This record gives sequence, structure tokens and C-alpha cells, in this order.
Amino acid sequence: MSETKWLTPAAHQKLVDELQQLTTVGREEVTKRIAEARDHGDLRENAEYDAAKNEQGLMEARIRQIRHILENSEVHEVEDSGEVTVGTVATVIDDDGDEMEFFVAPAENKVPGMLLASPTSPLGAALLGAKPGEKVSYEAPGGTFSYEIKAVRVYED
Repeated sequence: MSETKWLTPAAHQKLVDELQQLTTVGREEVTKRIAEARDHGDLRENAEYDAAKNEQGLMEARIRQIRHILENSEVHEVEDSGEVTVGTVATVIDDDGDEMEFFVAPAENKVPGMLLASPTSPLGAALLGAKPGEKVSYEAPGGTFSYEIKAVRVYED
């Protein structure tokens, strides 16, 4: 059974737009490339045809993936509860005194230039439920890592 994923309104719209582009323009373009390659003769030794068919397969796989995400997702705004929840940004300080911000959300919500802590990752799981002033730690292949929560805010698109 699929787990429901949380999406920001912006991440949801981005996926809807990508799906629309792939199922219209993307399919038309790849169909045209396949037809052009087919016109070049023998399909058994036609690298252009093989590449176009491979591209078509990858595109159709992405279309299925996006549809699955959209069918199994929740889109909603996050309430400011004062603790780290899915959809919040946690400002943390590591043991060296370095400050970082992590957006706690599933990977589909990735925002360029912002560190992402998936709620299913060791870091994301450790952050969930924490409040400013608390310390969290988690085990990872590189050892044990600790952070002090400095601030928590709701992510805004």
C-alpha cells in the first residue's frame, strides 16, 4: 500500500505542469523523433531509433511516477505549532557552531538552494517534534550527529 505524501501547493503545481508538458508536447516530440528515425531505414541497426524509443520509455516511466505521486499526495498548508513538523523549516546549530536550515518534507518538495530533510531520513525523523532550545541527535553511516534547534518556521512558497 502506498504512503500518502505531503506536498506544498507549489510542489503540487510543479508536478501538474510537468505532467501536462510530458503528456502533450513531450509525447508529440518523441513520436516525431521515432517517425523520423524510422524513415532512415533498417531498424535493427538504427541508433537514432533506439535512442528515441529509449527516451519514450523513460518519459512514460516519469509520467507514471508523477501520476502515482499526485494520486497519493495531500496538498495543504502547515500550521505553526512551534515544533518541527512536515512542512516546516528548522534552523539548527551543529556541534561546531555552524548554523543551517533544513526544510522537513518529502523529496518531491525539493526547493533549489534549500537543504531538505525527508521525514523518513534519520535527520528528518530526529527533527520531527523538536522545539527551539532542544537538542536532537541521530545515527548515520558517518557517526552520530547532534543539532540544537534554534528556530522553527512554516515553509512559505
